[in-house]
Amino acid sequence: MSLYRGMDKAAIDAAYNNSAAIGGMEARDRFIAAVTAQTKALDAKAKPQRDLAYGSAPRQRLDFYAGGKPGAPTLAFIHGGYWRSTDKENWGFVAAGPLAHGINVANIEYTLAPANRIDGIVAEVRQALAWLRANLARLGGDPEKLYVSGHSAGGHLTAMMIGEPGIKGALPISGVFDMAPMRLSSMNADFRLDELEEKRTSPMLNLPAAAPPMIVAVGGGELPEFLRQSRDYAAAWTAKGLRGRLLEVGAYNHFTVLEELAHPEGALTRAVQDLVAGRA
Repeated sequence: MSLYRGMDKAAIDAAYNNSAAIGGMEARDRFIAAVTAQTKALDAKAKPQRDLAYGSAPRQRLDFYAGGKPGAPTLAFIHGGYWRSTDKENWGFVAAGPLAHGINVANIEYTLAPANRIDGIVAEVRQALAWLRANLARLGGDPEKLYVSGHSAGGHLTAMMIGEPGIKGALPISGVFDMAPMRLSSMNADFRLDELEEKRTSPMLNLPAAAPPMIVAVGGGELPEFLRQSRDYAAAWTAKGLRGRLLEVGAYNHFTVLEELAHPEGALTRAVQDLVAGRA
């Protein structure tokens, strides 16, 4: 029986299985181990302020990487893991690209599913951004120069944050913008999405009337559903007259696309620079 765009549950599961697309969980785990090592190496050099609490729950914390100049812009980064896995300690390596251009990076963690619902995760990230904006002056950043990015589940959360106070631009990477297939997939055993929460948390169904610019990025070698989701969302965004564009990055897969944010001259680092400079 077709549940979504001609797919049954098994087909939906396969269409969104990024680990299988790169060779399975062992390949995915090797990638996570490699970028965690890169994060540790960057932390030894950049010496971020670690585990700053934006709330009272154990995972309501962030790491702040200073770009080196008072009043610098700040990129808030939200990690992926399908809302149910990984930690900020796995993903801090992406800060290297923005830091090379004097841009602060705040690496945000949140309470994972199934302990938290998608609604609750959205609320926690909103809380993190509010805390960050209230504390940026103390941390050495400019509260009026706050940008947001995230990868995969973090890409979805980035799009959900576009209307938050003080956000000046957004870069969702490889995000999910229509949550219907998440509700219809096997993963919903952890998410517990019902139809109302699905609609509340689908950026595609909640386009703002006005918003700062957004660059919707996706790896050119990603699964067809991730390419379609990003293309459809970027098209809907610009069709509404909102500033932004689609950025398909090389032949990168769902994981390796982040190399272009970790590299000082990477395409995603340039996209962050474009947002900061008002060129989106």
